[in-house]
Amino acid sequence: MREVSNQNPASSESKDSMRDYYQLQWELLVTTLILTAIFFAFVWYFYSLAIALNYLLGACTGVVYLKVLARNVEQLGTENSKVGKSQIALFVGVIIVATQWKQLQVLPIFLGFLTYKAALLIYMLRILMPSDSR
Repeated sequence: MREVSNQNPASSESKDSMRDYYQLQWELLVTTLILTAIFFAFVWYFYSLAIALNYLLGACTGVVYLKVLARNVEQLGTENSKVGKSQIALFVGVIIVATQWKQLQVLPIFLGFLTYKAALLIYMLRILMPSDSR
């Protein structure tokens, strides 16, 4: 006897899409944190601890930016009709503080902020490469 499912196919597809979205979000976050640790070590070794800490400040800002952006995208279909621009205020605030505070340097902070972009590139290259497991 065939079992009748009460589940709506659209609802099941929506749940799969959200599961894929959360998996992508987690993968980007973990990749960004791993890259941050690697780049922090390299910057500390080749430059100085002060510059490495500036890089780390920018990278942490990038991680927070990525989380805020992900939250805004998650709410896109349910609560909001468009993605807000409030998350960029975080980056602008850190850059303004860096230009005003003499101990901070803008370039390492900016490059640290861009670490999440490197994670996006790694993800893109990974999905574009042919794989036997797919």
